[in-house]
Amino acid sequence: MSKLPNIGTSIFTVMSKMALEHNAINLSQGFPNFPVDERLTNILARLTSENVHQYTPMAGHPPLLAKIAHLLKSSHQRIVNPETELLITAGATQGIFTTITALVDSEDEVIIVDPSYDCYEAPVLLCKAKAVRIALNDDYTTNWNRIEQACSSKTKMIIINNPHNPTGKILSEPDFVALEQLMDKFPKMLLLSDEVYEYITFEEKHISAHSRKNLIDRCITVASFGKSFHITGWKIGYLVAPEYLMKEIKKVHQFLVFSVNSISQFAISEYLDSVALDDISHFYKEKRDYFRSLLNGSKFELLNCEGTYFQVASYAAISSEPDVAFCKRLIVEHGVAAIPISTFYENGKDHKLIRFCFAKDNQTLAAATERLNQI
Repeated sequence: MSKLPNIGTSIFTVMSKMALEHNAINLSQGFPNFPVDERLTNILARLTSENVHQYTPMAGHPPLLAKIAHLLKSSHQRIVNPETELLITAGATQGIFTTITALVDSEDEVIIVDPSYDCYEAPVLLCKAKAVRIALNDDYTTNWNRIEQACSSKTKMIIINNPHNPTGKILSEPDFVALEQLMDKFPKMLLLSDEVYEYITFEEKHISAHSRKNLIDRCITVASFGKSFHITGWKIGYLVAPEYLMKEIKKVHQFLVFSVNSISQFAISEYLDSVALDDISHFYKEKRDYFRSLLNGSKFELLNCEGTYFQVASYAAISSEPDVAFCKRLIVEHGVAAIPISTFYENGKDHKLIRFCFAKDNQTLAAATERLNQI
């Protein structure tokens, strides 16, 4: 008997497989296709012949933890104890799974804001808890009244994703005020803040849960070196949480992976001394603007993209077919792969919107948009 009877193969796997079968340009799955910074690969190459290949301490390589603590102070003015409040994880997804497994009990309820990334619900269900999925407004702003009405004494956690995948929205100051008021009304509720795209925002600066003094004592924050440094295949991220929560998270972590790939931790620790994280947003802003400019004359209507490396587009002027069918036809007939937004909703809500990943080299973006402009 399946523990996850209603969960099938991820839409990302489905679309990437179809893209490969039809030799389509893959703008569906969120991974960059351009070279990694040579400074990082040079560090990695040198480290391969050094003594860095054995287990690190369970929580992470101590120098890397110290660098993250410094990063949190410089980026968000947050002071943490690297020994008790940080944990290196095998990617953000493992961090999310570990956190939910450690802190959510059977019969608890977890608020998930739709459209939502597909790794949130599964661990909730495996804990025999209830996922309460609340849709954003149609303009992708957050409906805090609707969320509050869904909360109860059973609500153990609320999950936010900021900057938001797939919509590209970022939370504003009024959003955080509303969230703080909500947390005050439900003092037992925890916050899981997925901030893997924290360094990829554009016109407006990203507001992190780290900067909110009223939240940090009940907040677990998820970060991703894979997203920030274009090394998604390394599967390395980290969690930040107050000690009383981190103790419980580490109990689960040690039996999932114990410790994370050692050489990647050594390499990133050294790389953090030379990389300017502020440059990441400028790099992706150029990618976003280039991609949008190339689609300017197409029949696609591009929604605003405030952060992440994803562009949501409406195809309503092209077709009235369901978004999953449209995306499959887009691959087969036009040679470009995208992700249908309805798959991020519990009820399959379909606004005729699809998501493109623009974390690609300019040649790929030019080739893809040439095909899209012909539709």
